[in-house]
Amino acid sequence: MAVPKRKMSKSKVRMRKRSHRVHVTGGTPCPQCGALRRSHRVCPACGYYNKRQVLTVETA
Repeated sequence: MAVPKRKMSKSKVRMRKRSHRVHVTGGTPCPQCGALRRSHRVCPACGYYNKRQVLTVETA
């Protein structure tokens, strides 16, 4: 069974775990209204996806 010879420092542990974080991608502008939206998802501002209206969005 493998046993560590020395204690791993906090900086070494954090450097290793740094690559496990979730990366949030930036939004792309909606071609219909120009609002930022996530890729391959319905625009929350206008309700359009792939040049057709999918949701009816109420403006308050």
